[in-house]
Amino acid sequence: MRVVFRPGAALTATPGEAERLGLRRVLVLSGARGAATAQAVADSLGELCVGVHAEARMHVPVEVADRAVELARTLGADGCVAVGGGSAIGLGKAIALRTGLPLIAVPSTYSGSEMTPVWGLTEHGAKRTGRDPAVLPRSVVYDPELTLDLPVPLSVTSGVNAIAHAVEALYAPDTSPLVAMMAEEGLGALADALPELAAEPGSLEARSRALYGAWLCGTCLGATTMGLHHKLCHVLGGTFGLPHAETHTVVLPYTLAYNAPAAPEAAAAVARALDAEEAPRALWNLARRLDAPRSLAELGLNEGDLATAAAQAVSQAYANPRPVTEDGVLTLLRAAYEGTPPE
Repeated sequence: MRVVFRPGAALTATPGEAERLGLRRVLVLSGARGAATAQAVADSLGELCVGVHAEARMHVPVEVADRAVELARTLGADGCVAVGGGSAIGLGKAIALRTGLPLIAVPSTYSGSEMTPVWGLTEHGAKRTGRDPAVLPRSVVYDPELTLDLPVPLSVTSGVNAIAHAVEALYAPDTSPLVAMMAEEGLGALADALPELAAEPGSLEARSRALYGAWLCGTCLGATTMGLHHKLCHVLGGTFGLPHAETHTVVLPYTLAYNAPAAPEAAAAVARALDAEEAPRALWNLARRLDAPRSLAELGLNEGDLATAAAQAVSQAYANPRPVTEDGVLTLLRAAYEGTPPE
């Protein structure tokens, strides 16, 4: 994977990355909110671009992926450029998974999805995820200028979403000293940058540091195995339709509180990065300081759905430092639903 990181790179570097890969018929992907930016990238590609498809949706519904794959085949595309956040990049990954077409990612949020071989599709109210090297973008073009128009509430939750990648990487069974170093550095960069960009959204310096942190945190997610936190967020998003980044923001302090007794070194690393004594409470306080959502009730989840979510979260085995039980997860979810400070 190649990574380009500089202001203005979306329009100045993307054509060169497409040419380096030998692409001649590129399909540009985005969501509706990022359609104008995607069109600007398409214009920069000139005759290399065969179309713009601005229909990416959160959690990548399978019917949305089907339409995009059909369009790519109809147009004879030989590659895709995904412009936007996790939804657009997720759609690009779905196309790559089905067709083998190379993907270039041009992120406009802090999701970190562009640095991972992880794909996700939602069908019949359930989100499936997997890993396949075919979906890893061949090039990632980071342009901090693209994030300047990202609304502060979404900037904040997108950034905490990236922090969640680093937190889980710290206690993953396949973590390493290098991953731990990147996780702590990325987490600290985001924790410093998010309050600054919330106060001054037009600060390119703060936006650049946040994007740098997201890059590191996404790399950590791509190198390690996901645990309880990501499983819960996939259930809450895929089954109950909760917004992706906001759900990560709400749930993270509680999953870390659940796992901290079994992963004290990871909790200590998070606390160091946040310059705090107690990591779960520090994450909760960061969300409060940023005026981000802090309860699942606030996101629209019904209290009656908590038991269903807990049952789904334990329905399949996955790696986690602390044993995952239905009662334990239900207690965690109830605290997250109420938004009380984690214990």
